[in-house]
Amino acid sequence: MSKTRKEEIREAAQQSFSVFGYKATTMDHVAKAANVGKGTIYNFFKNKEELFQDIISELLQEMKSKAESVMSDEKTLKENVHLALFELLEYRRSHQLTVKLVYEAREMRTTAVQEALQNIESLILDYLKEKIILAMDRGDIRECDPEITAFMMLKLYMALIIDWEDGHKPLSKEKILGLFDDYVFKGLSPS
Repeated sequence: MSKTRKEEIREAAQQSFSVFGYKATTMDHVAKAANVGKGTIYNFFKNKEELFQDIISELLQEMKSKAESVMSDEKTLKENVHLALFELLEYRRSHQLTVKLVYEAREMRTTAVQEALQNIESLILDYLKEKIILAMDRGDIRECDPEITAFMMLKLYMALIIDWEDGHKPLSKEKILGLFDDYVFKGLSPS
């Protein structure tokens, strides 16, 4: 099945954003990469910002699908959270566009990119919060603040998967699960 013009433009834009970043990508880059006139892009998207938001929306849907693909009702919250967070963060780390966006947000502080990354983080946090509430309702975990717990889980995972690797040997999935279990599910109490 051949791609529609809109899909070709979206794909070319994603590639341009991945290579040049948001700030440096122009509609001329996208038009050239999509092999269309610049005016054709404006038939589908009113500006670069709208095109970028469309790509980010698609990215968020992909990420949600990735998380859902590894979770199941037969697994505990701990197992589901571990598998989903690991899948999402691995996806974010290996996906060329998100790698470029993280760099641009950190180095150039581009507002549109920071907002896009915030949307990605919000999606992950909302998803975690939903699973935490479900686990509390089923009695699988004690009562807690789902929003704070989701935030803490995500930040711990990010620290262990992304930040740790800046100066250390990467941790295995098993090691991360063990640390996550100790610090989140068991707590630091010796009892």
